[in-house]
Amino acid sequence: MLLARLLAATCLVVAAPVAVLLALLATGVAAKPVALGIAVVLAAGLLLVLLWARDIARVQAALRLAVADPAAGLARRPPRPRLAPLAVVAEEIGRLARTASEQASQVGRLRRADQGIVEHLPDPLLVLGADRGVRRANAAARAAFRGDIASVLRHPGLRAAIDRGLAQGARQTAQVTLPLPVERELAATVLILDPPLADGGQIVVVLADRTRERAVERMRADFVANVSHELRTPLASLIGFIETLRGAAADDPPAQARFLGIMAEQAGRMNRLIDDLLGLSRIELTEHQRPAGQVDLASLIPRIAAGFEPGLDARRMRLELDVTRPLPVVEGDADQLAQVLQNLMDNAMKYGREGGTVRVAAAAAQGERWPARPGIVLAVSDDGPGIAREHLPRLTERFYRVDKGRSRAVGGTGLGLAIVKHIVNRHRGQFQIDSVEGQGSTFRVWLPVAEPQPGALPPGGFAARERGGHPTAGA
Repeated sequence: MLLARLLAATCLVVAAPVAVLLALLATGVAAKPVALGIAVVLAAGLLLVLLWARDIARVQAALRLAVADPAAGLARRPPRPRLAPLAVVAEEIGRLARTASEQASQVGRLRRADQGIVEHLPDPLLVLGADRGVRRANAAARAAFRGDIASVLRHPGLRAAIDRGLAQGARQTAQVTLPLPVERELAATVLILDPPLADGGQIVVVLADRTRERAVERMRADFVANVSHELRTPLASLIGFIETLRGAAADDPPAQARFLGIMAEQAGRMNRLIDDLLGLSRIELTEHQRPAGQVDLASLIPRIAAGFEPGLDARRMRLELDVTRPLPVVEGDADQLAQVLQNLMDNAMKYGREGGTVRVAAAAAQGERWPARPGIVLAVSDDGPGIAREHLPRLTERFYRVDKGRSRAVGGTGLGLAIVKHIVNRHRGQFQIDSVEGQGSTFRVWLPVAEPQPGALPPGGFAARERGGHPTAGA
């Protein structure tokens, strides 16, 4: 094929001079010099064609490199053509390759800057194709929704906004409420790109989380309502005792001492109530934000349990720990999980049977009552009087008390289990209460196991079950 092309090109180049020489040869003018001239012309034409073919091949190679990869075309430039016209063409190709390389480099920098800006936006951002498939999700979206992005896009309000945007080609907004795993309120903005991005992205969805703002509004209203209701009784008691101390008991030291003791008790109750209300409000503000830390319950449980030994001693109660080792770490906030354990143990100690046993256990979740995902179950049990079945669904409500008189007598605020519920919700866990009247109660918390991190060491020490008791004096 190549040989045929070379022969055809040679014939084209030498056609005119060879035709003249053949005419001279036909007329008989200097036959031998004419024949020699024809041979020389043919040889020169072939040489010229070979030079053209080689230089054209070099130009073609330069073009292919410049088109495929401008930077590579500059780094691996083919040999320069020898013929002047083709050398000029090669120089122009090199100039175009340099320009294309600079433009490609600039486009790359702009694309990286674009990706960096999108990736670090504080609000979740999704880029969808015309088929509604996710082309891109920034770090805020991945952290906020993890594997739930598809369920967010299935929300009817958001789907309707996307449909309107595609139909009208204009910006659309929608209010999106996600009920699970924790209720979240989002303000969605839908933008339509025309033309689409290089990766096919055509729909931009920005999701601004308004959960905290709504929670602040509810918190203010709830705080005022709760404080005005729950503080009315202790405030009335304090006012009454102050009036008594300023009047009838002004000169009665024994009555003053007794009244001051009651007043101190009521003031302490008010202080605990306000602390619990503020703590619950803070938890509710961040309930929609999944904690990013990791907690080793196997080391946390003994530390928290040790702080209850004086109170258990006072009630002649026994503490039993049953912690499976090694125990995987869980996703969570260490301070909040410590508060969960403290509230549950405090309830077990206050409402359990005097001289009875408080049991704290932690082990890998098993059974159909828990999610299929690997998790840890923390259980706190007592052998007290138990709770009637009709009260169980309402135990985690604010200020709900099974026995109001006993709850106030032991210093309860009615907020402990509500705090536990909201902390567990924030950790995407589950909280279950089992109780049998006359036999005691068990409070169980399921928490998801943390995803392994590169280079992380396994938690725990020896592979054994630790079961220990802390007998108290007189037990």
